[in-house]
Amino acid sequence: MVTSPHYLATQAGVDILRKGGTALDAAVAVAAVLAVVYPQMCSIGGDNFWLAHEAATGALHGINACGRSGENVTRDFFAQKGLSSIPLRGPLAACTVPGVVSGWDAAHTLSRSWGSPLALGDLLQEAISLAAEGFAVTPSLAHWLHEDCKPDPTGYRQLQRFPGFAHTFLPTGSPPQTGAVLRLPDLAATLGLIAREGARVFYEGELADRLTRWLSDNGGLLTARDFAAHQAETVTPLRVRYRGLECCNLPPNTQGLASLSILNILEHLNIQGMGEGSAAYLHAIVEATKLAFADRDAYVTDPDFADIPVDYLLSPEHGRELASRIDPARALNPTAPLEPKGDTCWFGVVDAQGNAVSAIQSIFHDFGAGLVAGDTGILLQNRGSFFSLDPAHINRLEPRKRTMHTLNPPMLRKDGKPWLVYGTMGGEGQPQTQAAIVTRMVDFGLSPHDAVAAPRWLYGRSWGLPVNNLRLEGRFSPQLAEALTKQGHSVERIADFSDLMGHAGAILCDQDTGVLFGATDPRSDGLAAGY
Repeated sequence: MVTSPHYLATQAGVDILRKGGTALDAAVAVAAVLAVVYPQMCSIGGDNFWLAHEAATGALHGINACGRSGENVTRDFFAQKGLSSIPLRGPLAACTVPGVVSGWDAAHTLSRSWGSPLALGDLLQEAISLAAEGFAVTPSLAHWLHEDCKPDPTGYRQLQRFPGFAHTFLPTGSPPQTGAVLRLPDLAATLGLIAREGARVFYEGELADRLTRWLSDNGGLLTARDFAAHQAETVTPLRVRYRGLECCNLPPNTQGLASLSILNILEHLNIQGMGEGSAAYLHAIVEATKLAFADRDAYVTDPDFADIPVDYLLSPEHGRELASRIDPARALNPTAPLEPKGDTCWFGVVDAQGNAVSAIQSIFHDFGAGLVAGDTGILLQNRGSFFSLDPAHINRLEPRKRTMHTLNPPMLRKDGKPWLVYGTMGGEGQPQTQAAIVTRMVDFGLSPHDAVAAPRWLYGRSWGLPVNNLRLEGRFSPQLAEALTKQGHSVERIADFSDLMGHAGAILCDQDTGVLFGATDPRSDGLAAGY
């Protein structure tokens, strides 16, 4: 079974499984196609993270493939330019090394140890073909291209002002409509080069030379040494218990700690007794989110630069103490304003042997930095703009540092085997939607489809608002919104199936029958498919 937010990516993953590839092989193929057909959410100029269950041994593997800031990326540099924050677009936003290709390589290397017969180049062929021959623009891509080409005096949108972006995504001079065929020949050539010469060409070979030369010529800060020093890293996954299940995620610098902390808090509340979709249920998860995010914002950054008390933060005792702070009748004071953006692709794969992969790939904001580097076709991320320039901030910018990352790929295991492979895009919304899926399936017995498609909420900040509010999809009743307002929540009702809620997915592994149940999000252009 494969699930992803784009139907072409899912089909590519299924094709690899039919060719004898492992779940990791299929996930790499999915990731490569997403980097072509879903550029508003991810690209090979971004980062990715992987959580993989190995059926033969029961081992759980974590891969952190996010890039560090450059050696010349300092707070003093931005201070000398009179900037109080890192720009969201342009060359200075692209100040961390792209990790995606190293993640593909690390995942494929692990897959070969599982017995995969396929080369990395085999896994990239569908992505190369789609980039060269073209693909139909989906509603999501059309929407974001039109949105990001609107006039904007702040400089955040109007991405067509960047020549590489206009050349790549606006071949006729205006944003393509849904159904138009978009070809990306420069990206096809770049992917072909990686397929022929291997992943390191991106970091130490011809591609690295072209990328760093272009960045240098256009005011960027990353150097050839920054690219050459990059490697994806193996990490030890984190675990907590929820209703007897083992909940797994990745450690800092990801916010996997926050996702697990929410479940660690909810473990000590009677969620089932509240009723699915009730005001009490939403209130409990929103309050748990606030508490988990307060811990995250106090501690989570690159662990090479800070001592993070992970064991304490995820201990049952701490979860119980945080749960005791939740007043069922009244909302806690709002947390600091939460970053409103985070455009990402989550995807999951389970193969016939029982190997399972939860993976997530991102460019941060929609279309990242807005830059396509020269003739490489590589759209560069703006993940580095998440660093703080405040010297007292836990996530303060320093050279060769990984920023706190909203990306986190979760998995639930039962008796040492995958039970639920699930996840979502959505920045700050990721831990919240993950909690919704888990509680709806574990506490209330919903199917993967119903858990993913059900009305969702998002606690956080909208663009232009200085404070957090609680957004509810329109399918929630006015009475529920009124009840939450009376509890002290600032409630805003939005569209029924809003893109703001992220693009989620799930695969349930029925351990009794061996049947896989897959779901994709109706808010996306996705597909869940298996055989």
